[in-house]
Amino acid sequence: MQAWRRSFATSAARLNHKPAAGTARPALLRCAQVLEQSGRSSLEDQKIRFNGFVRTVRKQKHIAFASITDGSTVQPVQAVMTPSQAAELTTGAAVEISGVWKACPKGAPQNHELQTTDVTIMGKADTQTYPLQKKTHGPEFLRRMPHLRLRTRFSSLQSRFRSECLYQLGNVFRSAPNGGFVQVHPPVITSSDCEGAGETFAVVPREQLGSPVDEDQHFFRSPKYLSVSSQLHLEAYAAELGNVWTVAPMFRAETSDTPRHLSEFYMLEAEVNFMNSLDSLTDMVEHLLRDLTRRLYDTPVAQEIFTLKTPTIAHPEDLRQRWKDMIDGPKWRRMTYTEAIKHLQDAANNRATSFEHYPKWTSGLQLEHEKYIVDVLNDGQPVFVTDYPKAVKPFYMAPSPSNPTTVACFDLLLPEVSEVAGGSIREHRLPELIANMREHGLIKRNHQDTTSTSTSTSTSTSTSTTSPDDKSSYPYLLPGEDLGHLQWYADLRRWGTAPHGGFGLGFDRFLGYLTGISSLRDVVAFPRHFGSAHC
Repeated sequence: MQAWRRSFATSAARLNHKPAAGTARPALLRCAQVLEQSGRSSLEDQKIRFNGFVRTVRKQKHIAFASITDGSTVQPVQAVMTPSQAAELTTGAAVEISGVWKACPKGAPQNHELQTTDVTIMGKADTQTYPLQKKTHGPEFLRRMPHLRLRTRFSSLQSRFRSECLYQLGNVFRSAPNGGFVQVHPPVITSSDCEGAGETFAVVPREQLGSPVDEDQHFFRSPKYLSVSSQLHLEAYAAELGNVWTVAPMFRAETSDTPRHLSEFYMLEAEVNFMNSLDSLTDMVEHLLRDLTRRLYDTPVAQEIFTLKTPTIAHPEDLRQRWKDMIDGPKWRRMTYTEAIKHLQDAANNRATSFEHYPKWTSGLQLEHEKYIVDVLNDGQPVFVTDYPKAVKPFYMAPSPSNPTTVACFDLLLPEVSEVAGGSIREHRLPELIANMREHGLIKRNHQDTTSTSTSTSTSTSTSTTSPDDKSSYPYLLPGEDLGHLQWYADLRRWGTAPHGGFGLGFDRFLGYLTGISSLRDVVAFPRHFGSAHC
């Protein structure tokens, strides 16, 4: 143990060692560190060293200039070199560069520059074949090479912004007014299609692809899928831990080839036990998103975001105002689905606008309807649409207190991106949950003769000491019914249930809203969508 401690202390000392004046190896810094200290005198006239990539190089007869970046900031460091030092430099090359950090004359484009003393090429880049040249590249071109797209300024910035969001989310949930949340890691492989839409990817070993497989020959002894939502498993966590949250990858086999949909995306999801009010849930969601935006606003990476133009935000100040509205704007409106449909129908009937799909109470909202609700009915401000018809929502939602034909749920609509989050109060009563599952066709029917020994619905509620896996006496099932792969979910209600609610936020969509990027294919580093999965 003592030897290990001495070894660790020696390694730490090497990492934190600052060379004495006059030594050959100056301090190794990141570009962000160098530029951050440019306004102070701590580095001026000091020897420094950093690693990075050549973004551009301009060679003249008596002098050369190179822009060096290492991904820590969108702003490159300018290095001034002799022609011989820059002779073999090309765009894209990886270098280690040393020099003296000098102040520039007044009127120069930058405050400081590196007077280069030494350049070592760590990895060459053939200028004739390297695809990322000095010119501006369009998004479609860059999407074909996501492994290199990360070397562009905005893609690099997006990755650092995502990292900062995850860091701040931990602080947001730990300090939430509901008493704090526990971060958990639900499974990605699941037996349950949470949304019931059937848009799932099956998990099958490669050697079984294309071959018919008997039930007991599956790798997991039954069919399994990539998760479309962590909600059901989060409810199991919340039953003991109280308040839980996660950010996890989700997978949906949607054939929608639009910039708003991905086959692999990240969801921020949370569940709160002992919650029975939809107003409490929407208030919590509003607080969490406002608090996250507030915490992000003053971070260096957010300030960099505000300096860049995007395809959807022409003026950086417009994006900054979007953030300010998120932080300090008026309380977000709550509008029932029924009210929204009435307004939409009035607009269509009065020809105030035209919809491709006429709004109907039984048909749900289309994207064009959501945009009209946000932009016209709510003046471009966030809005919660609540209490959707029971028939268009999943089985696990509790009924609205004042209307049994609707459920206590919400969708949060934002400008530009429309639906970004959805949640509900969960049905915590076992009889009602099983009735909902039956209506949605989620209960299996055994076709064997069960007339002689089956327990009737009226007597199946009696206390039983049978095993949790005993399906023959499960409460509230009709003769011949089987809960199948959802019995574990019903078990959460069978023993020690409590009112609870939760929500899911499209994490990538929300990041796109904050950064001004409308296409999820440019928010995610390696986008997977219908017909495309590069790398």
